[in-house]
Amino acid sequence: MYLGTNFAPPVIHPTRHIVNHTFSTTVVPHIHPVHTTTINHHMFQHKHYCPQTASCAEECCNQHINCCPGGMPQAAPVMGAAAPNALPNMPNAPMYPPMGGRPPGPFMGRRR
Repeated sequence: MYLGTNFAPPVIHPTRHIVNHTFSTTVVPHIHPVHTTTINHHMFQHKHYCPQTASCAEECCNQHINCCPGGMPQAAPVMGAAAPNALPNMPNAPMYPPMGGRPPGPFMGRRR
């Protein structure tokens, strides 16, 4: 005779723990701005020069000394002539040289 299958109470074992690791990547942009300013410096050097010229001027003076007994004879005044004791470049001095002429006295330089 067959009595069937008998079942015993279940034996429960401790739970086996399984850890499943998954990985994902997330990109987080970090922005670090940089600004470059180029400054061009230009120097103007102002150099000041003082050129110097030189010139030479000559003066000629005359002295009349009375060595005559009784004084010197006087010449008759001429129209436009210089007043007695007139200095050069004075309004009443005669204009030398006259047109095409030469000044009185020694002449320095080449004669024309």
